[in-house]
Amino acid sequence: MDDPIDESLNAIDILTRQLLNMWEQAVSLLPSLVIALVVLIITWIMARFAARIADKLTDKTNMRASLQELVETIVRLAIWIVGLMATLTILLPGLTPASMIAGLGFGAVAIGFAFQDIFENFMAGILIMIREKMRIGDYIECEGVEGVVESIALRETHVRRNNMELTIIPNSILFKNPVKILTDQEKRRHEIIAGVSYDTDLEIARDVILKAVQSSDLVDPEERIDVFACEFNSSSVDFKVRWWSGSKPRDMHESRDSVIRAIKRALDEAGIEIPFPYVTHTFKEPIQLAGKE
Repeated sequence: MDDPIDESLNAIDILTRQLLNMWEQAVSLLPSLVIALVVLIITWIMARFAARIADKLTDKTNMRASLQELVETIVRLAIWIVGLMATLTILLPGLTPASMIAGLGFGAVAIGFAFQDIFENFMAGILIMIREKMRIGDYIECEGVEGVVESIALRETHVRRNNMELTIIPNSILFKNPVKILTDQEKRRHEIIAGVSYDTDLEIARDVILKAVQSSDLVDPEERIDVFACEFNSSSVDFKVRWWSGSKPRDMHESRDSVIRAIKRALDEAGIEIPFPYVTHTFKEPIQLAGKE
């Protein structure tokens, strides 16, 4: 029978040799680790300086802010990819850039399925930054979210609502759904409905409303003002009144307030009634009034 003491000594001896072997391998890798660390530090420095240079160059052009951010991100990402590939080549001498690219080709499929939503938002962010519409500072409306675009990142867009709440929207939603950009132009058309009683001369009412809208300082005098009789309503004949003013929501509210007050004042001065809803009661049999036989 084998001596238990000898077996214990053999196990300790094997473990010791393995630890020494691991230590020797770690010591032999130490220069490579130091060089790889230096390469990573140089990559970080180069990425920062390259992003600053790209920022200065794009500032001299008329490039949009979102597109400038995309250029900086691409420059930084390209430098980091080269730096990481160099680091892996140093740590694993048998690994070449060609083999890494080939390995990425096979792994990209699995990674793509696992992170489908992330890559979808990433690609949507790039396409949103490239296209000319929807700039930072625009007032947009999409899928029930309405507010000012504060920033456009590669994965998400930040929209500040009128109540100052911040909404983070995945870029895929903005790319796949209709987006209403209310401030694409400096001015846009606004409209309201104004009703007058049925006994009113519509030509006179139209002229009164038109002059009232023209008197507002917040209405753009260079654009056409429309006053169309549009509907026989239950208690009134309705006019659709359209004018042009600033495109921002504040401009819309201020101009609507000014136009409504001007129309009300002008109709009152002209003696034209803005009717309340009338209700007519019809009885099939005579109704006896109180106090009469």
